[in-house]
Amino acid sequence: MNNILHITASPRGKASFSVNFSERIVERLRERAPGAIVVRRDFGTIGLPHIDETYGHTLAGSWPQQPDAYERPGSLAQSERLICELEAADAVVIGTPMHNYTVPSVLKAWIDHVLRAHRSFGFSAERKVGLLADRPVYVAVASGGGYTGEGARQPDFLTPYLEAVFATIGIRDLHFFSLQRTVMGDAAVAQALRGVEDLLEQKLPSPMNLATA
Repeated sequence: MNNILHITASPRGKASFSVNFSERIVERLRERAPGAIVVRRDFGTIGLPHIDETYGHTLAGSWPQQPDAYERPGSLAQSERLICELEAADAVVIGTPMHNYTVPSVLKAWIDHVLRAHRSFGFSAERKVGLLADRPVYVAVASGGGYTGEGARQPDFLTPYLEAVFATIGIRDLHFFSLQRTVMGDAAVAQALRGVEDLLEQKLPSPMNLATA
């Protein structure tokens, strides 16, 4: 593994459960591949511009694409940079809160940039066809309420949405780490953290544990 793309989407920064646990995942990946380069994109703090008029009209075919479209300022050039980052990553780590049952708008903006027709996905007679190589994607999700298991009281549109989004571009190796009920007190948070730590050890055993197994 040479490159890790680390995306965070929480406005809470270092106080965020999703940001902090996604960093744990990155640390574990780097334990297994010490020479890996990490590219960090903190969209929750710095934001990400949405796609613009040139992007929309170009993809719709209503405007001809100019030869220097990827060099000129604008969201088409931004889209190309973000797709290239994704292509270069051997693994992707995402830390995101669940906002109103799904991804926050800033992560949706990233998705709109990287799911681009004729670039990250094409078409067959029956369906869209992913044009990117598969790679592992590790998603740390923090939610104030519970959306799985006993006592779940809210729907989950985030997990199936991200599965569909990444499958569209050819990426199906997704792993979710759910930190639920984070506003329900210290005991609930401790239980959630124990659960994701156990899952991390299952998915990505530490090199020390592997050596002594």
